[in-house]
Amino acid sequence: MPQPKHSHSLLEDLQGLMTGVLLMALAIQFFKQAGLLTGGATGLAFLLHYIAHWSYGTVLFLINLPIYIFSYRMLGKEFTLKTFACVGTLALLCGWLPNWINLGDVDPVFAGLMGGLLAGVGILMLIRHKASLGGVTVLALYLQKRFGWRTGYVQLVVDLFILCVGFGVVDHKQLLISVLGAFALNLAIAINHRPDRYIGM
Repeated sequence: MPQPKHSHSLLEDLQGLMTGVLLMALAIQFFKQAGLLTGGATGLAFLLHYIAHWSYGTVLFLINLPIYIFSYRMLGKEFTLKTFACVGTLALLCGWLPNWINLGDVDPVFAGLMGGLLAGVGILMLIRHKASLGGVTVLALYLQKRFGWRTGYVQLVVDLFILCVGFGVVDHKQLLISVLGAFALNLAIAINHRPDRYIGM
């Protein structure tokens, strides 16, 4: 498929990146409300948040700091700067969003599926605008670019491993629902992020 002659404008990038980050922030609210886990750096931040009661947004931002070095070397300056901005914005939104929206009593299965789909669509939007939320997605995008491995499937394998680490943190039912959410998230990416079919990274 031929690549576009023109890249996104600054305004288009801002719209796409903000929408992607907002969708991810909303997904995180679903996960937190139902006491669920997810994979990647987001999942590690959840584990530390549940165990040590540290600020989720702060932990997420700090976990991603080493990822930027790899990202800069392998995926370039533009991708890394956009990713840094998106992670910082997400960290802020995770602190602000509970003051703006109260999900109340939400069914855990619905929370897992909806959270996974919202996160998957949010990450897809970021990828289309040459950005990510750091963590495993950066490695998965590099492996797809380098070896042709599908981003969603690579991320799913790592996510399932991280979810296994959370076996003693949440109960078995929550863990199974978290796995369901991880499948929803990563299948959305695997099916829809196809550079051989669609224009994207």
